Amino acid sequence: MKKYHLLLLLALTGCYAGTIEKEAPTYPNIVYIIADDLGYGDLGAYGQEKISTPHIDKLAEEGMLFTQHYSGSTVCAPSRSVLMTGQHTGHTAVRGNREVRPEGQYPLADSVFTLAELLKKAGYVTGAFGKWGLGYPSSEGDPLAQGFDTFFGYNCQRFGHHYYPRHLWHDRDSVVLHKNSGKNKGKYAPTSIHEQTLKFIEENKDQPFFLYRPTVIPHAELAAPKENMDKYKGKFGAETPYAGYDEGTDYRNGPYESQPEPRAAFAAMVDLLDQQVGEVMDKLEELGIDDRTLVIFTSDNGPHREGGADPDFFDSNGPLRGYKRDLYEGGIRVPMIVRWPGQVSPGSKSGHISAFWDVFPTLAELTGQASPAYIDGISFLPTLLGKPSEQKQHKYLYWEFHERGGRIAARMGNWKAVKYNVLRDPNAPMELYNLASDEAEQNNVAGMNPSVVLAMEEIFSSARIPSPVFTFQEGTYLDSN
Repeated sequence: MKKYHLLLLLALTGCYAGTIEKEAPTYPNIVYIIADDLGYGDLGAYGQEKISTPHIDKLAEEGMLFTQHYSGSTVCAPSRSVLMTGQHTGHTAVRGNREVRPEGQYPLADSVFTLAELLKKAGYVTGAFGKWGLGYPSSEGDPLAQGFDTFFGYNCQRFGHHYYPRHLWHDRDSVVLHKNSGKNKGKYAPTSIHEQTLKFIEENKDQPFFLYRPTVIPHAELAAPKENMDKYKGKFGAETPYAGYDEGTDYRNGPYESQPEPRAAFAAMVDLLDQQVGEVMDKLEELGIDDRTLVIFTSDNGPHREGGADPDFFDSNGPLRGYKRDLYEGGIRVPMIVRWPGQVSPGSKSGHISAFWDVFPTLAELTGQASPAYIDGISFLPTLLGKPSEQKQHKYLYWEFHERGGRIAARMGNWKAVKYNVLRDPNAPMELYNLASDEAEQNNVAGMNPSVVLAMEEIFSSARIPSPVFTFQEGTYLDSN
């Protein structure tokens, strides 16, 4: 009898062990926060001295700070398209800020396989909260058609200019903000979006989730709640008021409103962004899930100079040349901080050259998914895990920008090539910089390096595939994001 019991126990143990082996692996929650027009130098961890960002700086203290990470583009929609598709702007579906009236931007196609769809396939609940800009409501580019289970925020980038909008979108329902009727300012939209963000975390604490958080802060117009403004009022000396659009048919339909204290408003907005990041981290800790959550913080492009913003005063681009819409470093090199307890070494720093199109394969590798063969990205997971010897490197990075005469740029190792006015002048001269010795791109050394110039010309001629919709020509893109 005892022998029978022993055999039964062994059999049951074997069945249990087999069940364990077949269980799906547990992946970390993923929180990806993307600021809007935040410059490389706008955070304390990257040298900012006028605005305090303790919560984001804490992410750097507890994680890895990247010093050579690049956005997908120098403006909003294509940068987000690069992130979602893993393709640079020579290949990705959306390559410019092309509007579709009355609300929205040109949509991602049904055929596009997005980062959200990848993670949904891996078993994640997916939520997007903030600014979308990749397809007008109910189009094939709507976030709910591109892999997200839920969305709350601005569908349209143009309406995302305003912090007291008439409405926001919750999934496919338009939510009217009655407190913002007329010229009233009763509901600060980023606060509402933040509340829904925290609710999503609470509701999905027991299952893997992907939280995509593309905030509109600190994109112009410049506006912040009173409690944040009060912290910075009068702190920056005499202000130069910004005279904006305060009356007429286009009020809150794109043009920025006036702001008497633009420096204080900008600082207050960055302060609020930092506060909201801190509250997300507090929520993860409160729920006991912060140790199994990967958090990435970054920005979609360089600092803007709109609505009265003064990036030179704040040294928003740090040591870099250029701003939003430039393809110099200041327009496309952005902060990126990654926190992942137990995996990413606290207080670490990386000079690995990476870009938005690398996020797709990184999260694919992390979740055991295969990346599509057509993407341009390279996983930086080995860098996160402290295995630099296993980290693959890019042969080059490439960008194109369809406005302001047409601009293209490439980085190959420490060499950076830039061409401006390529649509007006197909033979526009190349500027060449050695970023190892000239990070600020002050010394054009094209004339002294003909072989490098030839290599860069080859990249420029081969890095792009013509798009049937986003033709590389000036004047196609109608809004100012």
